[in-house]
Amino acid sequence: MTERNDPCWCGSGLKWKKCHYPAQPQDAKKLEHDYKKQYGILIKTPEQIEGIRSACKLAASILQETCKMAKAGITTNQLNDFAQQLHKKAGAIAAPLGYGEPPYPKSICTSLNDVICHGIPDDKPLVEGDIVNIDVTPILNGYYGDCSAMVEIGNVSEEKHRVVEVSKECLRRAIEILKPGLLLCDIGKVIEDYALQHGCSVVDQFVGHGVGVDFHEPPQVPHHYNTLKIPLVEGMTFTIEPMINAGVRDGIIDPVDQWTTRTADGKPSAQWEHTILITKTGHEILTLL
Repeated sequence: MTERNDPCWCGSGLKWKKCHYPAQPQDAKKLEHDYKKQYGILIKTPEQIEGIRSACKLAASILQETCKMAKAGITTNQLNDFAQQLHKKAGAIAAPLGYGEPPYPKSICTSLNDVICHGIPDDKPLVEGDIVNIDVTPILNGYYGDCSAMVEIGNVSEEKHRVVEVSKECLRRAIEILKPGLLLCDIGKVIEDYALQHGCSVVDQFVGHGVGVDFHEPPQVPHHYNTLKIPLVEGMTFTIEPMINAGVRDGIIDPVDQWTTRTADGKPSAQWEHTILITKTGHEILTLL
């Protein structure tokens, strides 16, 4: 069977995808145009999806190896340096480094205990009872992959364990329903329904987002109840990354570093994240190994 990157059958010397590969139906092209114009959403081409898939596999690999290293006595700066070396070895760039204003100073985010997100690695060792979210976003050949996971350091409190598990299940339930035609607001509903049933709150200060060709693309993907009635369509790529708190949903951004966001009541927070592709019949989790 001829693949897209094989030489074209006509003998032109071009790849099949650049020569006699069947053109997209006009309605697909119109959909791409309409979504870009109406929502700012980039429906990805097959070539872009290939690149994003590779970046996502790398993100998942870096995350997995970095999580294995997270143990009592290890500093989050050590985790950052280790992850940076994995980026370098793969020929990738860490998207967070230098991102935003003020420029983010590290290659990954490490958010401990009551930190909701954007925790900056430092020289304080992890200790028994900590929970830490590790968030990784490499740029590989111009494409982005984005994922995060929680690590429990030794034995943790019941409250911390509960918020870690609720966040993980919120992500699983949200991914499970994804398919073309689903409304974007349904993602937030399934997440907040589950979180509230288990005595947790859902952060509404930060959201998931389109990703792949850029770090942050439209659409925003709220994890809380909302009214965004944008139907999902084949070719969309975005993150789902529910930030779940054991107490109130509100977060306070550190006034000094302007990144680290802690829960307003000091209670623990947890987050898991995947990058998702909407396919013709459902979805694909791109950040799975």
